[in-house]
Amino acid sequence: MDKKRVYTFGNGQAEGKAEMKNLLGGKGANLAEMNLIGVPVPPGFTITTEVCSEYYELGRDKVVDLLKEDVEKSVAKVEALMKSKFGDVENPLLVSVRSGARASMPGMMDTILNLGLNDEVVEGLTRKTGNARFAWDSYRRFVQMYGDVVLGMKPTNKEDIDPFEAIIEEVKESKGVKLDNELEVEDLKVLVKKFKEAVKKQTGHDFPTCAYEQLWGAICAVFDSWMNERAILYRKMEGIPAEWGTAVSVQAMVFGNMGETSATGVCFSRDAGTGEDLFNGEYLINAQGEDVVAGIRTPQQITKIGSQRWAELAGIPEDVRAAKYPSMEEAMPEIYKELDEIQTRLENHYRDMQDMEFTVQEGKLWFLQTRNGKRTGAAMVKIAMDLLRQGMIDEKTALKRVEPNKLDELLHPVFDKAALKNAKVIAKGLPASPGAATGQIVFFADDAAKWHADGHKVVMVRIETSPEDLAGMAVAQGILTARGGMTSHAAVVARGMGKCCVSGAGALSIDYKSRTLEVGGVTLKEGDYISINGSTGEVYEGKVATRAAELSGDFADLMALADKYTRMKVRTNADTPHDAEVARKFGAIGIGLCRTEHMFFEGEKIKAMREMILAENEEGRKIALAKILPYQKADFKGIFKAMEGCPVTVRLLDPPLHEFVPHDEKGQQEMADAMGVSFKHIQQRVEALHEQNPMLGHRGCRLGNTYPEITRMQTRAILGAALELKKEGVETFPEIMVPLTGLLPEFKEQENVIREEAAALFAEMGDSIDYKVGTMIEIPRAALTAERIAQGAEFFSFGTNDLTQMTFGYSRDDVASFLPIYLEKKILQVDPFQVLDQNGVGQLVRMATEKGRSVRPDLKCGICGEHGGEPSSVKFCHRVGLNYVSCSPFRVPIARLAAAQAAIEE
Repeated sequence: MDKKRVYTFGNGQAEGKAEMKNLLGGKGANLAEMNLIGVPVPPGFTITTEVCSEYYELGRDKVVDLLKEDVEKSVAKVEALMKSKFGDVENPLLVSVRSGARASMPGMMDTILNLGLNDEVVEGLTRKTGNARFAWDSYRRFVQMYGDVVLGMKPTNKEDIDPFEAIIEEVKESKGVKLDNELEVEDLKVLVKKFKEAVKKQTGHDFPTCAYEQLWGAICAVFDSWMNERAILYRKMEGIPAEWGTAVSVQAMVFGNMGETSATGVCFSRDAGTGEDLFNGEYLINAQGEDVVAGIRTPQQITKIGSQRWAELAGIPEDVRAAKYPSMEEAMPEIYKELDEIQTRLENHYRDMQDMEFTVQEGKLWFLQTRNGKRTGAAMVKIAMDLLRQGMIDEKTALKRVEPNKLDELLHPVFDKAALKNAKVIAKGLPASPGAATGQIVFFADDAAKWHADGHKVVMVRIETSPEDLAGMAVAQGILTARGGMTSHAAVVARGMGKCCVSGAGALSIDYKSRTLEVGGVTLKEGDYISINGSTGEVYEGKVATRAAELSGDFADLMALADKYTRMKVRTNADTPHDAEVARKFGAIGIGLCRTEHMFFEGEKIKAMREMILAENEEGRKIALAKILPYQKADFKGIFKAMEGCPVTVRLLDPPLHEFVPHDEKGQQEMADAMGVSFKHIQQRVEALHEQNPMLGHRGCRLGNTYPEITRMQTRAILGAALELKKEGVETFPEIMVPLTGLLPEFKEQENVIREEAAALFAEMGDSIDYKVGTMIEIPRAALTAERIAQGAEFFSFGTNDLTQMTFGYSRDDVASFLPIYLEKKILQVDPFQVLDQNGVGQLVRMATEKGRSVRPDLKCGICGEHGGEPSSVKFCHRVGLNYVSCSPFRVPIARLAAAQAAIEE
């Protein structure tokens, strides 16, 4: 039997139901469900999402043939229920045609209202209703919408004016009126005539008069709109697969524009911005749906309290408000009472906040749509916790209701919504680290530090950043780079700091010499103000006001609930006591990655570090390392103290040495003076450190194995700090991590150095402390031979940034040159540096965990790459059986919630 493509609904009956969202789209499924629970819904039918796929596979004509019989039968059912006929002159049935994907995509696709009108039918509608203004108003709306959506007359760029809007303005001007609803019947007739002339002129064809021709045009246009630019962009942002397709719902028209007892509106069962349990919405008398959302007329509030709040914000006195802008509660009390009762019933039925559309036709209320409403992160948390307290959902449902990534919105400063409306966007990059930042442009780290010390707020603008820029990044409000992806240095470090960051804004032309930034014809110089939105990737000229994020009690309650269900723990990646304290406040139970190299880029430390690197021999290195030791120990002391009682995994020195040396002549001369050697000597040493492929070169455990004195110094600093704190009564659990291991012998070599140095230190101090030695699994060979490496390593931490880089063979700093094309062509579904590649890299993680535990059953395994804060990756880590994930401080709550959801889903 051929599959069912069309499902009817009406008069309390329906062939579909809410659970059929994947097939009928959210709108179609909910129209069916509302019928089944007795909500007044105009009758109609839904064409399934599967037909959308067929439309793109088989083409328009074939799909119209497949649907023809079912659609005509379904129209006949609607005619019977509405006691009118589609295309009839004396007793016409008009319909609306709307899209409806399974995931809500508000405003992204197209709608056509009042379909079925032509010159004869409009006269018949006038006779039937006795309301010529309504009939002609509906006709001019139909021609405009059909022309825009079906006949392709919508402007393609911002500069073009909508031809229909231009005609409306011209007619209003000639009449001397401001609003559409002030036009009279004769004016509306003029509009229709001029609209149809514009159609003929632009398309070369007359406006279609046959009702069925109009209907097929509209149905196909809705399918076409699934692939329009804004729908594609929205799907990309929301992660909605293109293959889902949209359904099409065709419904009998009910009219909100039949006079003063008719109206249309949109309402929410709770506040979508704050989550407050307050029914709210907007309506317009004598209007149609698009008037409310298009902003052509100022809509009025549905509830009296909403109306009073609105008037207060607008500075309108109460007597003026009540007379000129009455709420529906005041103006249509009977209808309001029925609307309020149904919205409560719908929220109770769906057990979630509802976003609803309705029309009142001559005193009768009709519902056109309900769906689970879109909401902010703060509202999402509040609504979930309120519904739990109100007994409408259980704890597990409350946890599943919150999208982990939406918690981000609660944790970072945000731009003021009103200020954003007037902001000028000058560029767009990758939203690398959420938040909002406004400050003066600086191009260099030392300038950033100096300006900050002088009391300025700065945004650091770089072509790309390196560890040397850390001091500047630490004091900047935000970071903007022209190059780099979502796991570039700037992005990773910014997220770790909770700093707003936009990376890879390729349109920026940055000139360090002249200290200028050029983009789209605008030139900005050092000291000019700029604002960046790390949540959208937008860059604005000038200052944009921000406000601090507020963490409500509901947030803490949600986190406590997450901890009740989670198995896998969450640690943080932190290199400073401040980061550790922030992460602890967000519920981290330890540090999974403390990078020691970030500690070297300040004042005297960098000088000593450079002395060590540029030294001729071991003796020279030891002298410099002795200078570094007290700094390192002090740093570790601060971090261990901030994480008292929790495990702290410290990674030994990892990056290539050339990253630490000065590459400019001024810096090289300073080093020559400090070390008492010639400038040329320093220059030669710097050149000698240069490598063709430093990421695969002399770094990680290879550094420690060629210069064991570095590992000795770091071991002494880590364990010395722990021992000093032990005397102060502070409990510490240090874990020393050897980076970039690929072979058991290279790990053992490092382990021997660590153990020998620890034994020597304990003997000197007359005291000891428990510590672990483990390794970072970031080379595919280490994962493949994990059972050998586990013979030595007491724990594994997966460095999935490098593991992804080496498994794919993609340089994470240069991936931006081809990644967008790969994503566009669907060669890759997601950025593998953002979302863990479960089929490739993930299998190495799984294999290494299983192999490691086969020889060491109590092997502690965690992940400390950027994936540790990405929800789907966190859930994968739970399934693989890792003990913890570690992520930047501001991702900790996200990872905690995702870990709880993983346990519930299991």
